[in-house]
Amino acid sequence: MTTALSQHKVESILYLNGVNKSFDGFKAINNLALDIAPGELRAIIGPNGAGKSTMMDIITGKTKPDSGEVRFKDYIDLTKHDEADIANLGIGRKFQKPTVIESLTIWQNLDLALAGGRGIWQAMFATLSGEQKARIEQVLDMIGLYEKRAELAVNLSHGQKQWLEIGMLFIQEPEVLLVDEPAGGMTDVETMETARLLKDISQNHSVIVVEHDMEFVRALESKVTVLHEGSVIAEGSLDQVSAQERVIEVYLGR
Repeated sequence: MTTALSQHKVESILYLNGVNKSFDGFKAINNLALDIAPGELRAIIGPNGAGKSTMMDIITGKTKPDSGEVRFKDYIDLTKHDEADIANLGIGRKFQKPTVIESLTIWQNLDLALAGGRGIWQAMFATLSGEQKARIEQVLDMIGLYEKRAELAVNLSHGQKQWLEIGMLFIQEPEVLLVDEPAGGMTDVETMETARLLKDISQNHSVIVVEHDMEFVRALESKVTVLHEGSVIAEGSLDQVSAQERVIEVYLGR
């Protein structure tokens, strides 16, 4: 039986409208509006204190907004769900600092991420199906770490740890990936490789990247949203927003 809901073509994978959030009188988010299409790669930039992290916290259920709409796939009201629910719905988040388990191999880290709710010992001693092995191999290939799969994660460079963590998030098959400052501390080569990886992922997933590194943002070749004092002050290509007086004044400088 086909329901009206299953016929529904999703217009917005994420939709925020009139969102406000204050902490002790400080307005971190101020009438924020954001609309992300399915399969879109979007970069979010802005000065420190612009509300980027609070916005991510609201989307993932870590923080509840004081008011406003926060919707996933048009009809799911994220303000009614907690963090665990939202992760299960298909919204994954990668924080700035990699949280890979350094005492495990790259393969084991991905195996553990694939296991989801299972504990570390269950995951280590469970027999993987052919399909699960193929999935891990596919992700290893995508993040460029297939040759290093048996190495301990402690031996990876900072950039490689970031790729592994992106892989650990990706293997759980979220529909939306929120990625926080992935280029921080990377070499130029790693930065460009990370941009390529996120562009690849955005072929089939929606990806929102919060970033300070303008070369990295340029390499993403995506639409850019500029936040300032909890509101959107510009949207468009990097060249378009970089040319706006307000963006130059509050963020880019002369």
